[in-house]
Amino acid sequence: MNKFSVIVASILAIGLVIGAFILGNAYKYKFKTSESINVTGNALKDFNADLVKWRATFSRKDFDLRVASDQLKADQIVVKNFLISQGIKPNEIVFEAVNISKDFQYGTDSNGASISQFTGYNLSQDATIESKELDKIEKASREISNLISQGIELSSSNPNYYYSKLEDLKLELIAQASENAKQRAENIATKSGGNLGKLQKADLGIFQITGKNDNEEYSSGGALNTTSRQKTANITVKTSYSSN
Repeated sequence: MNKFSVIVASILAIGLVIGAFILGNAYKYKFKTSESINVTGNALKDFNADLVKWRATFSRKDFDLRVASDQLKADQIVVKNFLISQGIKPNEIVFEAVNISKDFQYGTDSNGASISQFTGYNLSQDATIESKELDKIEKASREISNLISQGIELSSSNPNYYYSKLEDLKLELIAQASENAKQRAENIATKSGGNLGKLQKADLGIFQITGKNDNEEYSSGGALNTTSRQKTANITVKTSYSSN
């Protein structure tokens, strides 16, 4: 091999080495920058409801609409006086509009034809109570059945419990879940011998409210328990951090 060929071969060899070095570093850089740490942070908090809503319904039935209406008005006075006697404030009591319907009894005649017979007007009215004095409402809801002995046709639902500062609670838990995710990511990066980089992405999970210590399932649309006075709120945050 002549001197010129040796020089050319040397130049080509050096070029291959340099090219391989450049490609190797480029691949290493690409791989390094594509690394990420994906973690889910969680936060939960037990809290007590501070607002209660409760509804009771009373009704009257008569062939004469006016008679039924007068009876219902008299019942309203009795119901209101009972609620006030339980310590409920008058401005916490709302009487909804009266519902009026005609009742019929259906059957067949001797020839098998369908018949209907008017049995009277049915009038009903809801009394809705909203208060922050939960103990009083709970007591009243347990004792209102005593009005039945006074001739009032009454049905009562269980109280529903709410929290008036729900948005503040959400923000508090989002912050805690985000911090929890960051701590988990930092722990992973440290254990892997690296450093945690910048936050690349964060997705907020569904806000869930269940009864405290109740075996309730979470809902894809978000659970909202209103039957328990003591509740537990939960939220997750899915994050992705770069790793150095």
